[in-house]
Amino acid sequence: MEDFASESDSDYTSYWRDWFISSRGNEYFCEIDEDYLTDRFNLTGLNTEVQYYQYALDLVTDVFDLDCDDEMRETIEKSARHLYGLVHARYVVTTRGLAKMLDKYKKADFGKCPRVMCHSHPLLPMGLSDIPNLKPVKLYCARCEDIYNPKSSRHAAIDGAYFGTSFHNIIFQVYPALIPAKSTERYIPRVYGFKVHAAAALVRWQSAKRDDMRRRLRKLDVDTGFRGDDGVEDDEEGDVEFEGVDGGRMIAAPDGNIR
Repeated sequence: MEDFASESDSDYTSYWRDWFISSRGNEYFCEIDEDYLTDRFNLTGLNTEVQYYQYALDLVTDVFDLDCDDEMRETIEKSARHLYGLVHARYVVTTRGLAKMLDKYKKADFGKCPRVMCHSHPLLPMGLSDIPNLKPVKLYCARCEDIYNPKSSRHAAIDGAYFGTSFHNIIFQVYPALIPAKSTERYIPRVYGFKVHAAAALVRWQSAKRDDMRRRLRKLDVDTGFRGDDGVEDDEEGDVEFEGVDGGRMIAAPDGNIR
């Protein structure tokens, strides 16, 4: 995974966490309480996953006082951002973390569902893997129960492991009143006001599967047994049936004529 965006050292505020949260591209993160960061139990196992772990932790907790060159400082800074992300995944499933993320969710800080039928329902960040550097963050809509890519390239570069695969489900278990009614609205395809009959979709699917099987068998030099394999293409696609809004029927023949 690429490192998500950050500002230069000259943009630091008094506290590293304040600077990190306010940096462009980091809007999905909430601020981790200092007492959580200083409790070694909450950081168990992270020392083996983060380069210059102790220096990175000192930077995040604002006790960093190492005199080093710019290159070393940048390396420690990258480690600090990675460490904060890993701790963040643990923090957001705590009581305090859930409350902070809930506040951002209510304000739609993570964006709104792009699906028209969801009527701009707010999204939640989630990961497709708990292992770092595998999958970028995605956005989950509880109304349609589907996931989407972030619009911003800055957000799209954030590691999904910084939110984990469980947070977006846990928050609705803790706050069940937030569970929205599932979207039952579906787009209905129509042609000149007539609803496309389900049988037409089935015919198209069967034709696509048949053509795909025919191509694979031909590559293997296997006699397919399909009509039209002797060099004459099978042009009997069949009629397509449409259902009108008043329950009437109309038939579209392969030659384009309506009857």
